[in-house]
Amino acid sequence: MTELRAPLQALVVEYCVTPGADVRQGDLLLILEAMKMEHEIRAPVDGRVQAVFFAAGDAVEKGDLLLNIEQTIAIRRGEDAKKPHNLSPDTVSSPAGGLRADLQRVIDRHALTLDANRPEAVAKRHALGLRTARENIADLCDAGSFKEYGALAVAAQRSRRSEDDLVRNTPADGMVTGIGSINAALFGAEAAQAVVMAYDATVLAGTQGLRNHQKTDRLLGIALQNRLPVVLMAEGGGGRPGDTDMPIVAGLHVGTFASFARLNGQVPVVGIVAGRCFAGNAALLGCCDVIIATRGSNIGMGGPAMVEGGGLGVCTPEQIGPSEVQHANGVIDVRVDDEAAAVAAARHYLSFFQGRVAAFTAPDPQALRDVVPENRLRVYDTRAAMVGIVDAGSLLELRTGFGVGIHTALGRIEGRPVGLLANNPLHLGGAIDADAADKAARFMQLCNAHGLPLVSLVDTPGFMVGPDIEAQAQVRHVSRMFIAAAHLRVPFFSVVLRKGYGLGAMAMTAGGFHAPVFNVAWPTGEFGAMGLEGAVRLGYRKELAAAPEGPARQALYDRLVAQQYENGGALNMAATLEIDAVIDPAETRGWLAQGLQAACAAGPGNTESARMVDSW
Repeated sequence: MTELRAPLQALVVEYCVTPGADVRQGDLLLILEAMKMEHEIRAPVDGRVQAVFFAAGDAVEKGDLLLNIEQTIAIRRGEDAKKPHNLSPDTVSSPAGGLRADLQRVIDRHALTLDANRPEAVAKRHALGLRTARENIADLCDAGSFKEYGALAVAAQRSRRSEDDLVRNTPADGMVTGIGSINAALFGAEAAQAVVMAYDATVLAGTQGLRNHQKTDRLLGIALQNRLPVVLMAEGGGGRPGDTDMPIVAGLHVGTFASFARLNGQVPVVGIVAGRCFAGNAALLGCCDVIIATRGSNIGMGGPAMVEGGGLGVCTPEQIGPSEVQHANGVIDVRVDDEAAAVAAARHYLSFFQGRVAAFTAPDPQALRDVVPENRLRVYDTRAAMVGIVDAGSLLELRTGFGVGIHTALGRIEGRPVGLLANNPLHLGGAIDADAADKAARFMQLCNAHGLPLVSLVDTPGFMVGPDIEAQAQVRHVSRMFIAAAHLRVPFFSVVLRKGYGLGAMAMTAGGFHAPVFNVAWPTGEFGAMGLEGAVRLGYRKELAAAPEGPARQALYDRLVAQQYENGGALNMAATLEIDAVIDPAETRGWLAQGLQAACAAGPGNTESARMVDSW
């Protein structure tokens, strides 16, 4: 005989069986209620109910005998067998075999947010040659990994619109937010987690509403607390004036912008733009470490309505911050053809902050021997040196339209991510102007904040000089390079490809030739406190003036210049220990790989340094 006793003090709600009823293991026997919650008592064995000891409404104490069952070897299963009441009130499936009503309501409600159930909005988007926010997220995140936060939010406009209207036309309040993995196949699911936030241009033009600000703040807090990278798809028209459910006058107390800025230097922050990005959306975009934008994008701190409202004339959206302008002035770091390329660039960029990869393809080291022309006056492209040093296919150039006197890029050396700087002899002979200095200083901050070692490829006659350049605040701009280098906590390596002259060369070597972990030169390296021709004209002015004008003076000048080049050659610099070595260009990658192993094994340097990345 099996006795069933009360597991707690309770009231009997209902006996579902009567004496003589055949029951199977798991059948519902009775229901107890305690603290407004119902507790099911189910049959532990097959058998026949012998007796019940209470009735509905009776109070029972813990341990009271509720009923007993005579266990049997076999119970009749035919239609004439006595059937107990054995349906659970919270069974997952309905009696008809479908889903429970509450679950079905949730599924139906979520379905209204999906692109498949918004064909007209999606068609309008595709007609513009653009993808939806959810399509971009699906492309960015690893398959099935994105978990959405706040999907059921709607615009805060219940006082002026029906619930059905809001649900169907303002899904997620115009912003899709959540957490997903990016590049998990390379780095594992844990290292690949990222916060992803995408303004939905098909919902109220991707404007910033009360609820999507709340969603943004929620995700930004999670990103900061858990040190998760953030990807922001920022297309949209800025603040939304139509939200009426809260008594707000100006809304300038919103914390989203400060919260977003707080991520600076703490986690990688990537901004992506296709289409129009104005006002508040652009303000968040401007806080990103890197901005990836399509050629058809427009970025501005105010759209046409704001321009006209300010009395500044009438213009079209396409006239405000087109990509060719924003790429040339440094706002856009990576300009691509379309959203698919933008998402691919974002995945590539984030990979440098997710760890080291095991598999890589090394470039042909011999190719570096031919990068610098034998004619020392011939210009060349230092990007060939960057390509020849990093793992094949890993190079990602940043800010290519701005500050062209210095190339900045991310890449990998034997799978390890690094940042690369390189002077550009194709622009001003490699001289560093204000824009190039700004670009280099910010890039050093970026790598420093997120722990990427820096490799500098030097070929510069120094800082650019002259009345015109000084009118551009050259003194302040170029000095940013020294300040940024002084706060580095990551290893820094320098390779002088050809010219290493003056203060510009010192700025390219973290402040001085002995500041890097190593500073080596190729055989083509040449050095001096300033350009050697200028040094001869200044330092030997009296001697040159004393020589007869004409062939004799020119011969003296040529001889003095040749002597300066001999003295300032790479071999002589290494002999006086002003640089660490002169190496075969083909050995550059090997030097860097070993240097990275040694320096990175020791961990970060000055951890007290500020971890901030200028917005500019």
